[in-house]
Amino acid sequence: HVIPKKWKNRERPVLVNNWEGTEFHFNREKILEIVKCAAQVGAELFVLDDGWFGKRDDDTSSLGDWTDYVEKTGGIGYLSAAVRNMGMKFGIWVEPEMISENSVLYEKHADYAMKVPFRTPVRMRNQLMLNLADERVQNYVARAISAVINECKASYVKWDYNRFMTDCYGKGVAGGEYYHRYMLGLYSVLGRLTAKFPEVLFESCASGGGRFDLGMLAFMPQTWTSDNTDARERLAIQAGTSYGYPQHTMGSHVSASPNLQTGNSTPLETRFNIACGGLLGYEMDMTKCSEAEMQIITEQIAFYKKYRNLLQFGTHYRLGDAFLDNVCGYMNVSADQDEAIAVVCVREKRTGRRDLRFHLVGLDPAAVYSVTQRKQSNYGFVQEFTVGGDVLMNGYLTLEGIFADQDVSENSNPLYSRMYILKRLSRYKKGKQK
Repeated sequence: HVIPKKWKNRERPVLVNNWEGTEFHFNREKILEIVKCAAQVGAELFVLDDGWFGKRDDDTSSLGDWTDYVEKTGGIGYLSAAVRNMGMKFGIWVEPEMISENSVLYEKHADYAMKVPFRTPVRMRNQLMLNLADERVQNYVARAISAVINECKASYVKWDYNRFMTDCYGKGVAGGEYYHRYMLGLYSVLGRLTAKFPEVLFESCASGGGRFDLGMLAFMPQTWTSDNTDARERLAIQAGTSYGYPQHTMGSHVSASPNLQTGNSTPLETRFNIACGGLLGYEMDMTKCSEAEMQIITEQIAFYKKYRNLLQFGTHYRLGDAFLDNVCGYMNVSADQDEAIAVVCVREKRTGRRDLRFHLVGLDPAAVYSVTQRKQSNYGFVQEFTVGGDVLMNGYLTLEGIFADQDVSENSNPLYSRMYILKRLSRYKKGKQK
């Protein structure tokens, strides 16, 4: 009821983002190598992240200078065209509400920055915020981002937000009104951009600013849930987010292992199982993947596309408590209860414990379901059985053999997981099978 109507039931693409793979250190050739790999595994959208603009080689400069860093990109227009020629859509990262003091914009318009007169501003990630309560600043941001989208013909824009508000002051704005005036200014900019580019998929960002809210979703139908991409952490992060928002609003990526934020090493299949709890993407340098890993990712993406509508728009249920229970997970059920996918995780291997049991929810209790465990590369057996929906929801299923993952010994603080596909076979009526 809140997100833009055209995105209400529209399936979202599988994307590849280069940030965790390259950070600021890339050039045109490196990006195209990653895109080639992304196209090979079946991804549909490539997103060029931070570092493509101004003189942005680290996080100390250039925010606000939304002009092409030609020495790195080889020309953003030419680069995006090359991506499309490889059969993929092109997306781009921006952080339009921010300004670096080391930037052309700051040199010309230091007054655009959010600062309290005669006080040293608080800097986070070496950046200040723009004063979007000022109509001049609103107009600048709208013009600058429009020019970026037009130049690279972006199909997707990641609108980042890497700090929270401090130094809230605007000339002529009463102190108690500033937050309200700022958000009205931001909504004005977003309204103009989304009206001008109705086919562009905009994604906002929760990281830093904690901004995963209905106001932003009214303009941008999805949000990057957290910069913490570790599967173990994401299991709880996504479960917590699901109390307020559906899975088709949550950006969720498979990242490299060991994880950049936590150092945890997790099997590739487990990372995928968790990422299926939101909108699937891959955030890694795929040129570093082995042939075996590329084959696994190809199969993962094919599976996700097959069940994309169910995973993105099915009724979402939490299994257990991802913050407290050792056995937990999630499941999505189709509106007619004919299909479901469940992901069950074990957070910790406890010696001598035999209580690894779970039950499902949201099914038709009078139906018979086939239950198939998705075959994954890190264990060599698959469970298949037929059982009633009432048993699945009121009885308990066991997780025998879940610790048999072949590569667990190579991983630190591992998270164990399985994915199950359920299909309704028949339905009981008055004690007889229909």
